[in-house]
Amino acid sequence: MIAFALRLAVSGGREALARLAMIAAAVAIGVGLLLSTFASMNAVERTNQRQVWLDTGAASRGEQASADPLWWWPHGDYYDGKSLTEVDVAATGPNSPVPPGLTHLPAPGEYYASPALAQLIRDTPADQLGDRFPGRLTGTIGDAALPSPDSLIAVIGRVPAQIKGAPGARAVTTIASTRPSTCDNECWDHAVRGDAMTLISSVVAGALIFPVLIFIATATRLSAATREQRYAAMRLVGATPRQVSVISAVESALAAAAGTAIGFGLYAALRPLVATVPLTGQQRFFLSDLTLSTPQALGVVVGVPVAAAIAARLALRRVTISPLGVARRVTPRPPRAWRLVPLLAGLAELAYFVFAGRRPATGNGQTAAYLPGFLVVMLGLVIAGPWLTMTAARAVARRTRRPAALIAVRRLADDPKAGFRAVSGLVLALFVTTATVSIIGTINDYRDTLGGDRQTRTVVEDGGDGKAPLAGAIPTQLLTEVRAIPGVRGVALVHANPDGIGKDPTDPLPQAPALVSCSDLAQTPMVGRCPTGASATAVDFYAFVSLQSRPSYQWPAAAISTAALTRLPVQMIYVATDGSTVAVERVRTLLTTAYPHQQARTVGDWGTDVQQELAGWRQLANVVLLTTLPIAGCSLAVSVVAGLSDRRRPFALLRLTGAPLRLLQRVIALESTLPLLAVAAISIGTAFAASALFLKSQMHYDLVSPGAAYYALVALGLVASLGIIASTLPLLKRITGPGAARNG
Repeated sequence: MIAFALRLAVSGGREALARLAMIAAAVAIGVGLLLSTFASMNAVERTNQRQVWLDTGAASRGEQASADPLWWWPHGDYYDGKSLTEVDVAATGPNSPVPPGLTHLPAPGEYYASPALAQLIRDTPADQLGDRFPGRLTGTIGDAALPSPDSLIAVIGRVPAQIKGAPGARAVTTIASTRPSTCDNECWDHAVRGDAMTLISSVVAGALIFPVLIFIATATRLSAATREQRYAAMRLVGATPRQVSVISAVESALAAAAGTAIGFGLYAALRPLVATVPLTGQQRFFLSDLTLSTPQALGVVVGVPVAAAIAARLALRRVTISPLGVARRVTPRPPRAWRLVPLLAGLAELAYFVFAGRRPATGNGQTAAYLPGFLVVMLGLVIAGPWLTMTAARAVARRTRRPAALIAVRRLADDPKAGFRAVSGLVLALFVTTATVSIIGTINDYRDTLGGDRQTRTVVEDGGDGKAPLAGAIPTQLLTEVRAIPGVRGVALVHANPDGIGKDPTDPLPQAPALVSCSDLAQTPMVGRCPTGASATAVDFYAFVSLQSRPSYQWPAAAISTAALTRLPVQMIYVATDGSTVAVERVRTLLTTAYPHQQARTVGDWGTDVQQELAGWRQLANVVLLTTLPIAGCSLAVSVVAGLSDRRRPFALLRLTGAPLRLLQRVIALESTLPLLAVAAISIGTAFAASALFLKSQMHYDLVSPGAAYYALVALGLVASLGIIASTLPLLKRITGPGAARNG
């Protein structure tokens, strides 16, 4: 029977071969995207694992080994907006542990650098970057220790005395190979971890995998009505239901198997391109990290053809019950309003945390609280979609009298499941994209000062924690060298205030204001100004680490002489430059070399880490938007073509009775456009509601409308979808000729 089914599938003439080719091509695209998604998720996990060694200094690690202790101090640096990770190490004996990617520990005066950092050092003048690293570059760090080919990491050899006084330095006997049990503010790596990893995986699974599966399922339904009629004819001449089921399953599985094989080839071709996409918004992947697990590959190889066969079997329910059921075309039962319950339940779950005021305190608790709500809302949109489609169609039917519109909305009202099926992938794509962009956009709006304003972006500061003063007196030679750098416009020394001079007694904060000479403050006017005639002023320390300038603000005079001021410890060196990369990085290099246990930073650097995290979500939103909308468009095109093919005889009969071709084209256009626009609007509105509830509960932020770029991209995606619908309309003339009206 299987051999007969194979022969029947490929011997049905050009039409049968064309149908198989279309199904195979659609399945190939879906499988290629599905495999690329799986590989990207695997690459994120491998990227995380590659940087676990950076958590070696976490105090929560309890691993011990009989080895000579290794002094370990991870710290950060920046160059021109790029984040650098540096690990200072000092061996106490020959058996000290060696980090991955190194053949041996660097000796004092030596350092290893990642290939990208080594290249950056070679391409950059030494006084802007290379002078920060003592000694000579002795080798490069291997890929086993690098999250990405673009990672900027250095392992620097020191003597123990140089590390022991550093904040966060620790003696270890093992290198971390797994993530510490607790990692709050202790872990140094930038892995996408914990609740963030769960959220990313869920978003990717819901926003990419599900639309791809819908696309594959839609493709396997091509010419479903034509095949039903053929199988019904077989039943009428004596074929058993089981024989018809086998023939249908073999035909669908054959095309799906061919498409799956081609899809693996498409995935292989896409791998180099996918590797360049920073899925988490940080850096590109190693090509070797984009691999599939055996269960994933086998699941696709077996699952797609089997799913196609099952879908074909389910599609033959009417033929199995009675071959005459195909001809009668009984109207399906309309969907009920209960389909709204899951959607409303998901929104209610998110609303509970707003009105009850019970936001979980831990990251894992917040994931367990909010993630199910979003997933239930997504599922609720899919379940409620047919009912929403039917309701929209009936509403339009009550307000239109045009023949094309009446025919289109009547068919949608009779079979809303078929109408919604074509746009279900787009619904989820728009929901996830809108929610992601709304949440990220709101956070960015509330934190829009992270990049600083025009004046404060020109500043380099060293000692910005406001707690411990810089070690020792500030060398006059250092200040001379800093002021001599072209582009430096002023230097202010911010002094500690142990006696609380100028502190407002009504101020509840215990910290006294910092003290600054008025001559220094005049060189950094973005911080404020002194009263006329004053020699020193009391300035809120955080005015120097503030992200906004206030040059017109007048600080109060401080009752201290210039000579006494110079004897006080210095908490910060504040250097104003012209903002050029050369000036900023030369200043940073001098300060880093002078105070290796402090971090010279710019205002932009203060926000870099947070901005990188937010950029990961922005990148994910872009990936979702730019991937799922085309997938949804392809599903829409396949669905429209399948609908045309299935109804070519009724349309041919309408043409023979005098219905103009333009009328039938309007029917097809309206039938596809109405659920597309109606459910898309509902999906976007639901995403805004879910985002607003999450932001209010989690961060106490009010939702900020996304920018024009979001609306432009959504509009572009919808216009492209409408264009796809329009591109299928010329097929109507070809498939509704007089020959299509014949029986049999």
